[in-house]
Amino acid sequence: MHKEIIFAGFGGQGVILAGKIICIAAMMEGKYVSHIPSYGAEMRGGTANCGVVISEEEVASPVVEHPDICIVLNAPSMVKFEPRLKKGGVLIYNSSLIKDKPKRTDIETFAINANEISEKHGSSRGVNMAALGFLVKKVPELVKFDSLTKALDEAISERNRKHNPVNVAIMTDAYNLLP
Repeated sequence: MHKEIIFAGFGGQGVILAGKIICIAAMMEGKYVSHIPSYGAEMRGGTANCGVVISEEEVASPVVEHPDICIVLNAPSMVKFEPRLKKGGVLIYNSSLIKDKPKRTDIETFAINANEISEKHGSSRGVNMAALGFLVKKVPELVKFDSLTKALDEAISERNRKHNPVNVAIMTDAYNLLP
């Protein structure tokens, strides 16, 4: 297994953290990973994305040009990254903020109301957690759900760990969207 992933959205949606969490979960399972964050001109509100590689073999290059999977949380990210996705790839997008459906027909697309899932649990900042929960259900060879939730304690700063029960609840709701 070798999967290249792009997480993209605007600053403040936690796309860099999402990449970090899934990398930690994969490392816990003995997989090889790389994580390259990229920030726009502004941290909160500007664009942000990260390239993640998860593999059962050493990662030769951490650069993700044509990902197998894209998780896009806002409309500008859809415009930028949908064309880069490999034919047959998986596009998961936040239909709470992205009203236009993907244009490509040679990929699998999944719309999730990530904002609504997060807000249902009293958080406006759990959109990334919803995306992660859905992702590991759709592509189970990446990591186990249990590893993902365990990775939170390492990825999230000590002062913010009090939010982890809500993060897990958001992940669980999104995970359960698929049968």
